[in-house]
Amino acid sequence: MAEAPADQYSAGEQGLGYIYQPRFALLRLLQLPESTSVLIEKDDDLDFIDKDGVKTLASLKHKGAGDRLTDLSTDFWKSVRIWLARYNRDGRSEASLRFFLFSTGTVSNASFLRHFLLEPPTEDETVSLSQIADDVLAKSESKLIGEIAAEFHKLNDDEKNDFLARIVIFDGGPRIEDVPSTIKDQHMRSIRRDNRDAIFERLEGWWNDTIVNLLVGKRTDAIFGYEISDKLSAFAEEYKSDNLPITFRGKTPAGEIDADNDPRLFVVQLREIGIASNRIRNAILDYYRAFEQRSSWARESLLISGEMEEYEDRLVDEWSRYRDVVFEELDEESADAVLLKAGKALYQWVDLESGNNSTLRIRERVTEPYVVRGGFHILANSRPLPRVYWHPRFLNRVGQLLGVEE
Repeated sequence: MAEAPADQYSAGEQGLGYIYQPRFALLRLLQLPESTSVLIEKDDDLDFIDKDGVKTLASLKHKGAGDRLTDLSTDFWKSVRIWLARYNRDGRSEASLRFFLFSTGTVSNASFLRHFLLEPPTEDETVSLSQIADDVLAKSESKLIGEIAAEFHKLNDDEKNDFLARIVIFDGGPRIEDVPSTIKDQHMRSIRRDNRDAIFERLEGWWNDTIVNLLVGKRTDAIFGYEISDKLSAFAEEYKSDNLPITFRGKTPAGEIDADNDPRLFVVQLREIGIASNRIRNAILDYYRAFEQRSSWARESLLISGEMEEYEDRLVDEWSRYRDVVFEELDEESADAVLLKAGKALYQWVDLESGNNSTLRIRERVTEPYVVRGGFHILANSRPLPRVYWHPRFLNRVGQLLGVEE
């Protein structure tokens, strides 16, 4: 079947261009010294500022496969229009500006734009670049390019040459779908290969949030390269043998939390000892975060075989030791009020103390409290009988409470 012709009104490439900006900015900032900073959608698509205050205005062009830049490519001349305005604004030859065009397309071998490549041709060195540009502009009948030519001709010959000498074209750049692999291959080699995908996903998530904050004004300062280095290092630390990534801090379940009617066994247990609804809500959050965190670790194959089972056994062992202390004075004649008090005391240890107990960590550097507290709630929710409980008589009453036979 013949391939359908491209829709001339399609916004696909334009849409990719907008998404390309933050992804390319991340790659480029990783390639530059850490003291370099970036702004987005200020003087150009991207503004890179080095430690000496020199600003590089970067225009990005994410083009269709096989696209080529020619003498009168509007992609180039539209960028020139922007650059001319900034050049004039900042005092022309006194300006601390450079102008870079990054394109996924390639410069045509017959185009004068080859002179702006990192490795320009060496022929015709006696002809000035400004003269070549003048000749190219004179050939155009485009109103748009004619307006740009008029602005260009307001510069004297020295200023024209100075302006053009600041332009560099980087062609054949990575397409949007290739940027992640480029970052992982070139800038994450110190990180275990098994963990690179997950760490890149977290890095780009943080980066996109930072870019959004910059665009909406929540952040006004430029983003520095060292911020990326610090964040990448912090993420990588979470994937070492004595640590695990924490990605559900502050997250909440999609549905409404109903502490008074939630039928899950761990919630029923808390209602049985008279825990207040707001504390039950916190328990539900701990359960959700711990459960989802475990699922995330499993999907990323970060757990050693049997590690979670061994961890749960440790939690049960510590719980049973504290339970024996709290329940030591109880007997068959103990009043309901005494039983409730004992159950609350046992749960209070889990709720307020266990999360900060270093002996209850799944790994040495996993210090997030919800991992421990939620771990106990997961055990309190196990079937057919919970592995941990709070009310001293709960195991005797669980069938009646749940409406099933034990």
